Amino acid sequence: MATGTLRFVGNRFGVPLTLFLFIFTDLLDCQQFIIPFKAPSDCAAEEFFDISSLSCVRCGPNQRRSTTGLSCVCKTGYQTLTTDKTSITCQQCPTDKPAVTKDGFGCIRCPGSLTDEGMCQCPPDNVVVERDVSGNLLDEARCETCNGSSPALSVPNSSGDRCERCQASFIDTSCVCKSPPFQKGGLCFPPGSLSPNVNPSVNYAQLKFSIQSAWFVKNLYSSSAACLVFSNLTACQALGNMCVMNMHSFSGVSSDACGLFNTIFRSKAALSSTQDISYWRVNLPWLYYGDEPGLASRVLQTDPVPIGFSFRGRKKNTDIKLLAAVYNIRGEFLRWEQVGGRNLQLCPETTTKQAAAFSFGTAYHESCDLSVADLLRTHPEPLFYDVFMDLGGGENRKLLPLPTLVYNQQYNGRFINQESMKNWYLSRRMLLVDTLSGREKSTSSPPKVIRVASSIKIKFQLVPRTQEGQVFPPLMTVKYRDIAIMDANTQTVSATFSVEYEMDQNEARMKTDTALGVMGGLAVLYSLLKTVSWKRRIASPLIDLETMLKFLLFYAGDLANVFFAVTVGTGLYWLIFYKAQQFVSVMLPLPAQEEQFVTYIGCAFALKAVQFLHKLFLQVSVDVFLIDWERPRSKSSRTVHVAGEPKRDPSPVSIWRTYFVANEWNEIQTIRKISPTFQIMAVLFFLEVLEFSSLALRDPWATLQRSSQAYTPSYSLILRYGLAASLWLCIGLLQMIFFTVFHEHFVEDKIRQFVDLCSISNISVLLLSHRCFGYYIHGRSVHGHADTNMEEMNNNLKREAESLCGQRGLLPNTDIQTFQVSLTSRLRLQYDRIREPLSRRNGPSRLMDACSANQFEQNTRAYHAMNHFLGSIIDHAHPDMDYIVKDKLMFERVIGMEFLEPSDKSIFYNDEAHSFSDVLYYGNEATLLIFDTLFFCVVDLGSQSFVLAAVLTYVQQMIFRLIRNTLGRKNLVNKTLVDERFLI
Repeated sequence: MATGTLRFVGNRFGVPLTLFLFIFTDLLDCQQFIIPFKAPSDCAAEEFFDISSLSCVRCGPNQRRSTTGLSCVCKTGYQTLTTDKTSITCQQCPTDKPAVTKDGFGCIRCPGSLTDEGMCQCPPDNVVVERDVSGNLLDEARCETCNGSSPALSVPNSSGDRCERCQASFIDTSCVCKSPPFQKGGLCFPPGSLSPNVNPSVNYAQLKFSIQSAWFVKNLYSSSAACLVFSNLTACQALGNMCVMNMHSFSGVSSDACGLFNTIFRSKAALSSTQDISYWRVNLPWLYYGDEPGLASRVLQTDPVPIGFSFRGRKKNTDIKLLAAVYNIRGEFLRWEQVGGRNLQLCPETTTKQAAAFSFGTAYHESCDLSVADLLRTHPEPLFYDVFMDLGGGENRKLLPLPTLVYNQQYNGRFINQESMKNWYLSRRMLLVDTLSGREKSTSSPPKVIRVASSIKIKFQLVPRTQEGQVFPPLMTVKYRDIAIMDANTQTVSATFSVEYEMDQNEARMKTDTALGVMGGLAVLYSLLKTVSWKRRIASPLIDLETMLKFLLFYAGDLANVFFAVTVGTGLYWLIFYKAQQFVSVMLPLPAQEEQFVTYIGCAFALKAVQFLHKLFLQVSVDVFLIDWERPRSKSSRTVHVAGEPKRDPSPVSIWRTYFVANEWNEIQTIRKISPTFQIMAVLFFLEVLEFSSLALRDPWATLQRSSQAYTPSYSLILRYGLAASLWLCIGLLQMIFFTVFHEHFVEDKIRQFVDLCSISNISVLLLSHRCFGYYIHGRSVHGHADTNMEEMNNNLKREAESLCGQRGLLPNTDIQTFQVSLTSRLRLQYDRIREPLSRRNGPSRLMDACSANQFEQNTRAYHAMNHFLGSIIDHAHPDMDYIVKDKLMFERVIGMEFLEPSDKSIFYNDEAHSFSDVLYYGNEATLLIFDTLFFCVVDLGSQSFVLAAVLTYVQQMIFRLIRNTLGRKNLVNKTLVDERFLI
């Protein structure tokens, strides 16, 4: 049936200006919108495919389906008697007139043979004439050219190759639509059918103007009137298409495309629903869901899809099968089409990559820039798609409609679908490119505006706590863009197609926040304990601003460890459980949902950087003094001149041993338990060469090698961080184990070697990391002298190896040489008084002793005084500043705090673990490893490049190592009076 467009001046039904999308139904509960799949080829010979209900409907008596399969026609030898809306009546022709006219409404004799369809057949280049010039049916057909010189009940067809009866809507026996009926679009409508005052404008909200569309002017009225009056299936579909071209939007008047569709929808409320779906009226396309509050959430989050997805095993199911019913602009059903390839994806990608969009679990995103000129050439008319999910079932295939959210849909000027879900209006039909509605003068003129589906996104939401891979009905979100045509050859438009997978992250987020809260509370307690320990070690009972600052510094480091542990644990959880799952039970957080996780990583890095800088400052400000036990071996003396007078002085001992020990201490300041260069190279080898980085892609496959032809999804930040952090930590821990178990035992142990060097050099080392706490390395030689020749040195070492001399320990018959020392305030005050000239050595000139004639001589005296004082303390020569030696309790070692406060005597705690390395890089490997891990991961998350992260991490390590060496060297020079020129 031909369709056309008439203007709409009123409505005899009295439709109010404020429209509802649908009338209220009594179906308050959400229903599962599942329909059986039928294609035209599935219909029997006596059935036709109803393009409205998408189902097979049986033809009437003596009827068969047409060649298109979309309607019923009379069987061969039967004529059509009546046409009542969509139904026809057939009657068999008499034997004397066995042929049926081409219009199917009469019987006739033929001058020649009959076609297979039972109609008269003429030789080529002839037209069968079945009626005279008045339109009367002849007894016998003639083969001649159609004669239209006088009025008749026949008119030339649109092609001009035959005569045919007038359209059935014309009344009586005339092909003229007389008053009061009127003709529009090739149809003759009875009076009062529909007001001809329609609104053929198309609103382009993004450009803020409307256009009187030539297509709407021509077809809007005829389509809506034919749908309302004659229930014409293609007219109803065409009207629905025009509503889709207007973005499913409703305005304050009822005369636009969607308003007219809604009027007809309400007028058919008394009729039965199609496919038992209340929102799908008979003979109408299904454009909308209802407008009940909260309907969107009920449709999308109530009943799961009755199939499950599995990544592995015998029941593996990762294929997303989507079907689309395709219609043209005139409302004609074209075909069922498998979704995939170019039908919904405008970007020109390979078939293999486009097929990846429909592999369940693969986060798909493709974008491109399309030429407007190419779109005008390849899409002269829009196609319309009703998308369904194929649920399978063999012969009883079922389809699930995909709810569609049109981002540009308006309701009374408001973009309702850009608000919260409770305000959403779900719809059904969509288009890709509309170059037709923007043609203003005629349908053949160039368009003023085109509309493109610039973003199509299909989102699957996992059912909470599912163990069978169930999902809710997927939602297809379409965002259109309006492009005003300026220069089609230079204009482009961006288009994206994506498939996302989502699960409720509230439970995971709550668990993460709970873990942070509990562990953060424990970190507060641990930091308070550290602060109390620090207060004891500096012998300060007051709680002042410095105490609060120290607590915050301790808490920064502990809280950084909390954030680091939680984030690494979270990353490993997603990496393992997502990649290794069989039945789908978890889905990765969306990129927007990863922002909080990235924030946690940033907090961990910032806090760890504060802790690292704090430790670095403490290490380069530690008090160091080298106690030289060497004494002159003979009574020989030398003559020195003091104030012009000769004076006898014992021969001094050599300073080279002190220089040598100081130089070794300088060298071990930045040694580590791992090799940073090997660490970086190993991590890059696994991530880039062995392609472990593929494990961080947003798909469920644990495949390392990926084909260059296959689609590569984007990276998940959580997976990328979990992979990089765990790999960095694993390689670091393996290095530490190798270093501790093998290298230190069979190659070299620089810490023990330094202790041995102190014993051989007859030099002890006192390290004060706090005011009244530090470490002592007892290096007093068991041989009494170390400044000797090679022969005596070798003999001494041989005697020691054969246990022919005493042991090296501080106490008799012990080997323990390293201690943690807790000093009394009295001893510390005396230490500071002696050390005062040393600390003023590099101070401002106004603070220096003006009476001193030789600053160097003053410093030398201070050095000898300190050496004598500390030596006498070790030898118990000062009863008021004596010390005791004891073992630390296990709990004291665990919590890092001493229970006893030294009041009368200092306490030397046996320390076989060589914990003096805490003032070196060596004893802070955990902090350094975590800091390097976070630095590497933060740079990678920001740049998405493991190589760049590795390079910057290496540069960072070298810079801080240089800073540590430089400042540590200066501190050693200032505290021990060792000349910097001897530190090589």
